[in-house]
Amino acid sequence: MQHRHFLTGRSAALVAAITALLLGQISAQAAGLEAQLLIEADSGKVLHAENATYPWHPASITKLMTAYVTLKAVREGRISFDTLLTVSANATAQSPSKMGFKPGTKLTVDNALKMMMVKSANDMAVVLAEGVSGSIDGFAADMNRAARRLGMTQTNYVNPNGLPDDAQVTSARDIAILARSFMQEMPEYDMYLHLPAIKFGKRVTRNFNGLIGRYPGADGIKTGFICASGYNLVGSATRGGRRLIAVVLGASSGAARTSEAAELLERGFSGPTVSWLTPSLGTVDALAAIEAAPVNLREEMCGKHRKRPATETSDGEEATVASTATPAEGMPEIPFTLSLTTTKPTTPIRGADLLSPPTTPTQVYEVYLGPARKQPTTQIADVSAAQAPAKPGQIAPGTPTVRRASAGAVPWTTFSSSALSITPPESVATTDSDEPGVPLPRPRPRLAGKR
Repeated sequence: MQHRHFLTGRSAALVAAITALLLGQISAQAAGLEAQLLIEADSGKVLHAENATYPWHPASITKLMTAYVTLKAVREGRISFDTLLTVSANATAQSPSKMGFKPGTKLTVDNALKMMMVKSANDMAVVLAEGVSGSIDGFAADMNRAARRLGMTQTNYVNPNGLPDDAQVTSARDIAILARSFMQEMPEYDMYLHLPAIKFGKRVTRNFNGLIGRYPGADGIKTGFICASGYNLVGSATRGGRRLIAVVLGASSGAARTSEAAELLERGFSGPTVSWLTPSLGTVDALAAIEAAPVNLREEMCGKHRKRPATETSDGEEATVASTATPAEGMPEIPFTLSLTTTKPTTPIRGADLLSPPTTPTQVYEVYLGPARKQPTTQIADVSAAQAPAKPGQIAPGTPTVRRASAGAVPWTTFSSSALSITPPESVATTDSDEPGVPLPRPRPRLAGKR
């Protein structure tokens, strides 16, 4: 007697999804792996997942956990935003990107956090680690304890800044879990995830996250690059009270990671294209881990065979594009391998079309050395002839009201675009470092009470 097995519609869809997932993973391995993940921040629901549980080197996305552990210490009262930290010789010895302060320099926790999150300063990550836990090893242990508590089962930390180390491993799944936990557990510190720029002395450094100020609703979070990882980004955006988190790992350039993240977010927000989403994937913590060695893209990213090979220091939207193609040519469409339906958007969503051109940031947070300053907010309005104030020093109508975002934090200042001079990234020799940026001056430490 011949037996026939009939699958229900739900079972058939599940089998198709698993088959597509396996095929997607096989093709991804052959093509030079890249990972993508999109989730809802509130529910943790997975909207799209591609190689999301492959082990990966986090690069400077590591600093998100460094900020998380530091801010937990602030909340628990072990340190404060005004606590003075000392730059050690170990911190000064870190590879770029860094602030480059001399050993013995002192600055507050708040300023170190801002420098780390915007400029991705490797030395500031060490300053925070040593200030919170006494040593890098002690802080790494605190990072790993936090990771275990949050359910980041694929993650291991050995340093606070993401500089190359074979043992420093995570996954897109674990990065999304961390970003979501940060938002849910410490919403009062959310401002550290989306600082547009910092001003130190006369120099301004823009956030490496190309979504901020360019993608509508973007409000976070962190980028990273080392040769082994490729170009990484965890980004977030909010529209209509709904916040999404997108993770892109292993992109071919800084521009590509930004465009791909924008595509993910846009499709998550777009009602007419919701059929591409995959509700059967459940929540982010339920994604099954893949047992494999961490992906290593060093040869693809930094090999001599490339026309313009990347280096450990080339990151940011202004950095040289690592791909031999232009960002538009080199950026693939988002695959639909995990979709449970065959319906796709009739008009392809291109990330580059979703981003406004880079502009001079108008929200700039001042950072400085020495003790915390208790000073009123300064506002410099961008005043047109029609809005010119009647009296000298009067703020033009429509200038936003500025409030402190957190205890000890100097609030942002509104600048005229003509008042800022943003220096393009300088050429840096190839080293095992992470994320170059605008070179900043090394001011002499100021005595307390003098400005």
